[in-house]
Amino acid sequence: MKGIKDIRIILINENEGKEEFIKKFLLLRDFKILYYTDENGLKNSIDIVKREGYRSKEVLILKNFQGRFLQPCPCSSGVICCNYWVINTCFNCLFNCTYCFLNSYLNSFGIVQFTNIDKFYKEIDTFLENADTEQIYRIGTGEFTDSLMMDEVTAIGEHLITKTKSKKNVLIELKSKSKNVDHLLDVKEKGNTVLSWSLNTERNISRYEEDTASLTERIQAAKKAELAGYFLAFHFDPIIIYEGWEKDYKNLIDFLFHTINPERIVWISMGCFRYSPGFKERLRDSFPDEEMTVEEMFPGIDGKFRYLKNKRLMVYKTIKKYINYYTYKPFIYLCMETSDIWYTIFKTNYTSSNMLGQDFSNHLKNNFLQ
Repeated sequence: MKGIKDIRIILINENEGKEEFIKKFLLLRDFKILYYTDENGLKNSIDIVKREGYRSKEVLILKNFQGRFLQPCPCSSGVICCNYWVINTCFNCLFNCTYCFLNSYLNSFGIVQFTNIDKFYKEIDTFLENADTEQIYRIGTGEFTDSLMMDEVTAIGEHLITKTKSKKNVLIELKSKSKNVDHLLDVKEKGNTVLSWSLNTERNISRYEEDTASLTERIQAAKKAELAGYFLAFHFDPIIIYEGWEKDYKNLIDFLFHTINPERIVWISMGCFRYSPGFKERLRDSFPDEEMTVEEMFPGIDGKFRYLKNKRLMVYKTIKKYINYYTYKPFIYLCMETSDIWYTIFKTNYTSSNMLGQDFSNHLKNNFLQ
């Protein structure tokens, strides 16, 4: 598994080089450092490191973020959304997942870690001060990066846990494909923090999730988090089908529930592999041997290509059955699916995302937040 040790060069704004947050990275070891002064200088620096043969995942860019650190999840139009909130602390990650939407969404070079962290914390404080105490907020850092890949350096996870520990209606989710949890195990007051993992079959991990922790390492890390007192969540997303997928996903779920206490799992998501127009062509340039897109797929209401409806229904029914063999305690939900898919799987007629959000909140209140 790759970690911060695999970064080879750091690009730093020379006007910010003495800030405490940046010093955390400089104290680690003797990285090569390249300074820039403005956006043009950054562009020139990126051109230099490209010519010198550095790969995107080896380059860490430290810079300020001018956008919103906290925003509603940018879910697809026309589908039922779960009313999740996304924290933007970093763009891109150390891992090299073939299917990652960031490959086409960001179209950028390097891992960009935002450094104006004080502005970020103030934005979070303002949000928490004005939050409706009757509403449940699920907030996560893992949409545009991996939450834990270098959290032992940034300490963003612990800061968020500390800020929300007394908020009974806020669940902070730190989502990862790493095994990097040891630095969080001794945090004393964990509040309603959720440590979560994206899970896939061993076959899919070996083919499509390069440089990530193994399935065993992820579940063992989750066990550590459980024993330390954290809530847990798991994401079967993207589900990639192939000959024998049913048996492999059953083995995965058996392993998960033979290791983890389901009473600590607050939610589980399911989402089939999907991609936006143009992604397939870009994918073939970087991963010419990939086999994910050979299945018959058609564009949905949001323009994204998906497996045919009958296949997706079969997948969701199968995995839900495997999960429910062990537990009904977690809230199981679908990622980026239409209301008719929801109804077929759960027999609940969600005509709006707010309806799902209310059901989700009620489930958490009744089962975990009493």
